[in-house]
Amino acid sequence: MTKFIGTGVALITPFKADLSIHFEALERLVEYNINNGTDYLVISGTTGESVTVTAQEKQELISFIAKVNNKKLPLVLGVGGNNTTSVINELNTTDLSKIDAILSVSPYYSKPTQEGIYQHFKAIAEVSPKPIILYNVPGRTSSNMLPETTIRLANDFENIIAVKEAGNNIHQYLELLRNKPKDFLIISGDDDLALSIALAGGSGVISVIGQALPKKFSEMIRLGIDGKAKEAYKIHFDLMPITRLIFSENNPAGIKAVLEALEISKSHVRLPLVEATDKLKNDIKSALKDLGKS
Repeated sequence: MTKFIGTGVALITPFKADLSIHFEALERLVEYNINNGTDYLVISGTTGESVTVTAQEKQELISFIAKVNNKKLPLVLGVGGNNTTSVINELNTTDLSKIDAILSVSPYYSKPTQEGIYQHFKAIAEVSPKPIILYNVPGRTSSNMLPETTIRLANDFENIIAVKEAGNNIHQYLELLRNKPKDFLIISGDDDLALSIALAGGSGVISVIGQALPKKFSEMIRLGIDGKAKEAYKIHFDLMPITRLIFSENNPAGIKAVLEALEISKSHVRLPLVEATDKLKNDIKSALKDLGKS
């Protein structure tokens, strides 16, 4: 699935002061990414505050982004949870005609065994009308999908095409790269490790910071995939301060503060998240100034 090689971005959901969706800001964000090198867009992931977006709002987001995108970039939709039956029901009842693949998070809170994780994704794979990108993020789910479980799923189901690995664990990435089927994609979900994984044979990244700095970030990933380490690391080192800052309080408050500084959207988030502190906002403005983005 070459359309998912490179830089995908986990879009925020912009909000107005009253916390309704700010569709004008969303249009700016989507067009900004289309025009600056992003390879595909991810809707309703963690960074999109999917847990506080209603089912109706989610469908509105899909329709709006698809319209603005107008088939320019592939679209990936987050459809996951810790209730397998509910995930299957969402797949069966959502209009996925404009969607190219599903990003499905490993079950959270319940802490299933590895066999439980396998059976969860087996059930989803058997009904999904779209290719599936697995999503392992143990820092949020409190449950790590081990490489052997990911590889087992990759070997058993043709429509499971990739994993977004976000465990911030180099050893686990390398195990996946070493043992994966030939065409299975290993996608970084860790912005700070994305270049290292691309250089090691990964297929790119689903990024948070990439949506704010798509030209620089996507160029770095392309250089990494092409094995041009020296040129790629020059960009990586430039981006290190801003990448660290956006995760220093919470995600997506950090990236929303960056996008506010770039005058693309506002920094409003829905509870239980809170906006970035004034200190973080000022630090972000300084980091952007260092990048020539002030």
